[in-house]
Amino acid sequence: EKANKLRLVKLSQSDMLRALEHSIRVGIPVLLENVPEELDPALDPVLLKQTYVSQGRTLIRLGDTDVDYDANFRFYVTTKLGNPHYLPEVCI
Repeated sequence: EKANKLRLVKLSQSDMLRALEHSIRVGIPVLLENVPEELDPALDPVLLKQTYVSQGRTLIRLGDTDVDYDANFRFYVTTKLGNPHYLPEVCI
């Protein structure tokens, strides 16, 4: 993903959702680092890839906004936990 300009994001960043929204729009892969066992519920549509088509555009709902979804977008999650226990929707 280096050639695709992988963007590193942490949950602690104040602009995390804004950075994720921009990456989804333009198709830049995102690596979410140092994830605890519980994730922000705002990430659920991204984790479950809940896209839909409206007026010929593929969209995803992120927070309270609909974002154009680029098919080249990829979402990676890493953790420092030795043996994390995630909910099933995270382990897809």
